[in-house]
Amino acid sequence: MTDRGGNNSGDRGPDLSGARIKRRHAAERRFRYYGVIAITVALGFLGALLTSVVYQGYTGFSQAYIGLDIEFDEQVIDPAGERDPEVMAGANYMALARRALSSIFPDVTSRSDKMQLYRLLASDAGIELQNMVAEDPSLIGTTRRVWLKSSDDADTFLKGFIDRDVPEQDRRVKDNEIAWLDGLQAAGVIDISTSRAFFTSGDSREPEQAGIMGAVIGSALTLVVTLLLSFPVGVLAAVYLEEFAPENRLTDLIEVNINNLAAVPSIIFGLLGLAIFLNFFGLPRSAPLVGGMVLALMTLPTIIIAGRAALKAVPPSIREAALGVGASEVQVVLHHVLPLAMPGVLTGTIIGMARALGETAPLLMIGMVAFIVDIPKGFTDPATVLPVQIFIWSDSPERAFIAKMAAAIMVLLAFLITMNGAAVFVRRRFERRW
Repeated sequence: MTDRGGNNSGDRGPDLSGARIKRRHAAERRFRYYGVIAITVALGFLGALLTSVVYQGYTGFSQAYIGLDIEFDEQVIDPAGERDPEVMAGANYMALARRALSSIFPDVTSRSDKMQLYRLLASDAGIELQNMVAEDPSLIGTTRRVWLKSSDDADTFLKGFIDRDVPEQDRRVKDNEIAWLDGLQAAGVIDISTSRAFFTSGDSREPEQAGIMGAVIGSALTLVVTLLLSFPVGVLAAVYLEEFAPENRLTDLIEVNINNLAAVPSIIFGLLGLAIFLNFFGLPRSAPLVGGMVLALMTLPTIIIAGRAALKAVPPSIREAALGVGASEVQVVLHHVLPLAMPGVLTGTIIGMARALGETAPLLMIGMVAFIVDIPKGFTDPATVLPVQIFIWSDSPERAFIAKMAAAIMVLLAFLITMNGAAVFVRRRFERRW
């Protein structure tokens, strides 16, 4: 008699379900380990990149200064004693700085050695003294301790990036220059502190005079134009396509092209700006106005896509309730749907602006790679932007420009992190969950 309630597994062979479950669990553990390894490798590369940038760039924020007792000799600055600004502006202030430096090393007498000694000072030392006298003419006839910038080679050596043990013919700073710098350090007239020029000056051929202020102002003006053009157009386009546009082939074609434009390489927009804005309309080259217009074209698809996604996330019940109390379709969108979708729209806008801030290729095509010394004061003045400034410095042969470049990268990363953090804050602060 067969026992129907018994276990017949022995008749079918061994039970393999336990082994299969163990293999499945092992495969899941391996998959998690692979994910952890991938994240660890990615973080390692990111850490190595940031470490390299910080190591090379932290010295770019500082500058070596030489303290000299400058005698503002009236016979050199204003022999007639009339305090005529034109006469004082034409004086040889560099001779005053060189005289003060020579007084520290009286044994340097030959012409060649003196010229080598004078190269320890930055080439704009005379301009600094001229500006001091222009601001305070009472300095004439007095002796003051003035901290003047050192040259790029002296600055690089004092920061430890030139090894004194390397043979003399293989380094830019020679033995006698090292001896003079050691003497200045022993006298306590060398100070490495925050570089004022880096934060307040425009670009320069001399590393010790180069700064990011011109590029920062150019970036700000460019982003203002980009925001004023792309935000209203992008939001209105998103509202129309999502709320009012009929479903037909033309609308489908527009949507497909918007999605494709979001993936177009940025240099294509630069070519478009070169052909249309510069060659056809004749707008000024290398101006924030043109740069902002080009970046607005590049940013528009991102804002439209993010805006449509935010509008689509608003529940249909909001629209139905507004229509039920007699609101028109425009009132439904403007008074109810769009305000609720605005956090998502703003998030997409900030992300698009952050992408525009870091772009280089389209701006190179419209001439914003030009060497610009003056800080721009308007939207049509010649200017450059921070990423392009980094590109220019990366192609410079001087070692000091490497530190400037890495420091500018740190500033750009700080701006990008701030903008992305603002996007996260806006999303979390104003987002509503349904």
